[in-house]
Amino acid sequence: MSDPAPLPAPIPADDLPEGAWIGALIRHVPGKRRIHAGLWQGRAAIFRFAAPETAGLQAREWHEACRIWPYMQGARFRVAEPLAYLPEHHLIVMEEVAGKPLLDHIAALPARRRSAALAPAAAWLRRYTDVSEVWRGARCAGWLARAERAAQAQPFAQLRGIEAGILAEITRLAARIDGAEWRVAICHGDFHPNNLLVEGDRLTGIDTGASGRLPVLKDIARMLMHLARRGLCPSGRAWCGVDAGMCEAFAEAFALTEAERRLVLPFFLGVEALLRVEGPALRPRRIRIAERVYRALGEDLTALGPV
Repeated sequence: MSDPAPLPAPIPADDLPEGAWIGALIRHVPGKRRIHAGLWQGRAAIFRFAAPETAGLQAREWHEACRIWPYMQGARFRVAEPLAYLPEHHLIVMEEVAGKPLLDHIAALPARRRSAALAPAAAWLRRYTDVSEVWRGARCAGWLARAERAAQAQPFAQLRGIEAGILAEITRLAARIDGAEWRVAICHGDFHPNNLLVEGDRLTGIDTGASGRLPVLKDIARMLMHLARRGLCPSGRAWCGVDAGMCEAFAEAFALTEAERRLVLPFFLGVEALLRVEGPALRPRRIRIAERVYRALGEDLTALGPV
């Protein structure tokens, strides 16, 4: 079989601003985006091209990158620096960040050190959300509807029954949450350990294109469930199917209330479990892990007592 034809250059070289050079393709998501390495005014940079139909989302991504940058350029916690926005080319240019993805970083550590190495992720998110955090009336219906639709798409029979139980339990929790308030902020939107890069003691967040105002504990649940689905429980203690040590790190960083710990976080762990539907091409090991995690989640949701 012959090699596929190379993708055409996203912008002719003559149309690029002086000091810009586009290099190797890093990622291509047809109909959404292309990401290239390159140089911008002598700096290593990431060139993010949006498909025309997603240009509106790209404008929002640029706005968020510029909003958060002044708050997130510290010695320990930062985000990638926004360098340029060329809407006529559907292009955002971001700093290329040095470092290793947090998931790869902890995988290379001895097991006894992994829990401590993960904990700063909670402090990074706290720093990100702190400047926009407010308390607003909790509304669970939309999240429940999304979770129910996703559960209906579950292709694996051994997971469908477990997920039906999870849906029933988070519906029960929702009745206790509605009418109260939960904390809302402009969050990362896709908060998982591969979107945090480690360089020494510094954590830099990347790929904040999904940022938006949402319940903070949804972002926390995203991180916790991402780790659990990969069989990672560095503290050796599990709760609601996820690492109890990381739950405690987030609880401390955000000073979570008892209601957030016992109602809102379990609710969003259930939502997150259902939203990320396992694809048919997933390896059998990952399906076995998902079955174990979801079964433990369902059991702990059932056991939750009154707050």
